[in-house]
Amino acid sequence: MKTIKTIIVDDESRGLMALQRLFQLHCPDLEILALCDSADDAAEKIAAYGPDLVFLDIAMPGKNGFDLLRDLPAIDFEVIFITAHDKYMLQAFQFSAMDYLLKPVDNDLLKAAVERATKRILEKSGGAPLETLLHNGQQWDRQPKKKLCIPSVKGFQVVLLDDIIYCEGSGNYTIFHLPNKQTAIHASKPIHEYEALLEDSGFIRIHKSYLINMGHIKEYQRGEGGRVVLSNDFSAEVSRRKKDLFISRMKEYFKY
Repeated sequence: MKTIKTIIVDDESRGLMALQRLFQLHCPDLEILALCDSADDAAEKIAAYGPDLVFLDIAMPGKNGFDLLRDLPAIDFEVIFITAHDKYMLQAFQFSAMDYLLKPVDNDLLKAAVERATKRILEKSGGAPLETLLHNGQQWDRQPKKKLCIPSVKGFQVVLLDDIIYCEGSGNYTIFHLPNKQTAIHASKPIHEYEALLEDSGFIRIHKSYLINMGHIKEYQRGEGGRVVLSNDFSAEVSRRKKDLFISRMKEYFKY
């Protein structure tokens, strides 16, 4: 098994020592090259050692974890973030398909995150999730053009939320339909996971098979459950049990 060269960045000395101890107990393939208590110290150690993996605390005095990454000339290592932050930051991680650990760190979640990072290191796949996270991290408090990082059989694809017309469930996969007859993206996650992730971003599940972007609704046609016509002229059925919720959300979204 390849030894994973690792740097830990946390401004709290107790946090550094606790993580180092966890790694010794549960992640023996990690070789700890350096413990850093600031972004500037981490930047020097990253340049000197060329790590495969960096565990990075977000909230640090002066430069935070995001500032560190933006200031680096290149990011050729995997990152696992460590955070105690609010739901909006956690949502940014979920949109970006990035690994994060909440303090205090759970042993099983740590091992799972390290296994995923190791797989990406060995396959030399990555880049898009971190770029998406840095974009969303900057945009979250403004009127954002949020992006979603979608894991597919080919790796990752990044799309603007505004460009997603609807999502179609297909077993354990979700098909993302985009405008201008772009090729649909087949994501390797079931639709219910995207329903939970996107429910606060203008999307609504109207049927077991359809999660739609309300910004792309052109028309609603009455019926037992009714149908919606979307901006690409696709007509989707609204299930009877979803009708009341759909109408309520329509009134909220379009303010009528």
